[in-house]
Amino acid sequence: MEQRFIAQIIDWNQEGRGVARVDGKAVFIDDALPGEVVEWQPVRVKKSYTEGKISRVLISSNARLQPPCEYYERCGGCNSQHIEFTTQVALKQRAWLNQMRRLGKVQPDELMPPIYGLPWRYRERVRLSAVYEDGQLKLGFQTGQSHAIVDIDGCLVLPIVLSEALKPIKALLQSWPVGCVEGLMLHQGSEVIALTLQVYSGISQKMRKQVDCLLTQLQQQSGCLWQWWLQTDGTTVLQSASEDSILAYRLAEYELEIRYQPEDFTQVNQATNELMVRRAMQWLQPQAGERIVDWFCGLGNFSLPIARMQAEVVGVEGMAAMCQRAGSNAQHNGLAQFTHFQQADLFAMNGQRLRRIGYAHKWLLDPPRAGAQALILALNELEDRQLPRRIVYISCDPATLARDAGLLVKRGYLYRAGGIMNLFAQTAHVESIAVFDWR
Repeated sequence: MEQRFIAQIIDWNQEGRGVARVDGKAVFIDDALPGEVVEWQPVRVKKSYTEGKISRVLISSNARLQPPCEYYERCGGCNSQHIEFTTQVALKQRAWLNQMRRLGKVQPDELMPPIYGLPWRYRERVRLSAVYEDGQLKLGFQTGQSHAIVDIDGCLVLPIVLSEALKPIKALLQSWPVGCVEGLMLHQGSEVIALTLQVYSGISQKMRKQVDCLLTQLQQQSGCLWQWWLQTDGTTVLQSASEDSILAYRLAEYELEIRYQPEDFTQVNQATNELMVRRAMQWLQPQAGERIVDWFCGLGNFSLPIARMQAEVVGVEGMAAMCQRAGSNAQHNGLAQFTHFQQADLFAMNGQRLRRIGYAHKWLLDPPRAGAQALILALNELEDRQLPRRIVYISCDPATLARDAGLLVKRGYLYRAGGIMNLFAQTAHVESIAVFDWR
């Protein structure tokens, strides 16, 4: 007879799992919610914790919903559709705070209200993988537990125009030679939608004409302007172009248009990105005459709003191509006089390199998942008078933010405020903002 395991869920973690304590040991159970009692089965047993899956929900949370997506049980794109939307955000905020306390031994003096964003149809940038089974093309996201591809014909988190384009795009690619296609990307900009086809080798002139015909069809059906790019061996080249066909997004509040290419990093959710930029500027409070460094500046998502307020901004980025595009965006928006962009290895910073960049009244940090540990440790090599008076930190990983927040507090900064921004609804992913003031 199979052993029955029953647990009461007491918390929810940053991976979207319910947390229970069984015989003093932490148990993380997929899809379980705080307040529930579940029957579960272990799938991985470690010395300090166990991972499990639900067999049956015995006492259900009021926040539990029937997921609306037909692919939800298999697809790895979302893992929170079974949770009522406002509860998703509340659980993320709680998990974020728990990580601040547990990993960084810190917490903000002020907890910012969450930025909720849209629950559906928000994801304006997506990458789908392709695989062939028995000659049939499957196009979609990976499953939650493996690298297998879940074949999809639409997606509830994509804007309708992108979701409805998947079927005709897949139908065209299915007619191409088996094994030709590696995947695709879709970007919905402010004026144009970009389709990027990732192929293992070049394509014929006939195939190119087929894509042109498909884009004409999509433009007629959607009323949107489309363009397409071809990516081979990591090189992405625009295949269709016109004077009014520029891939870009807007920050309307700051009268900015930021141009980009498909391989450039942009936020997947532009409506919530605008709210994030506004919140960052409210806390950074750029003033004319101030000098501000924007670390990991990318295309200028934060640098250009800072410059719009007539502060001098130094944008520092690890990739030379991104520095060049940030400079072009500054020029395009009439802000070249307030901006300077430079390349540097931001994971190999020290006090000497910081002093070379020069004093800044304030910093803005927007690092990748690895965080900004080297930059923050380099502050220990500066005298107090050389330190920025305020640091606004945008984070896509609560664990590395917690670590870096602990280092900043140890250096003498006050953890003034922090909170989450829900850029990825229906997932457990947490974007957040933290503000630090020199004592």
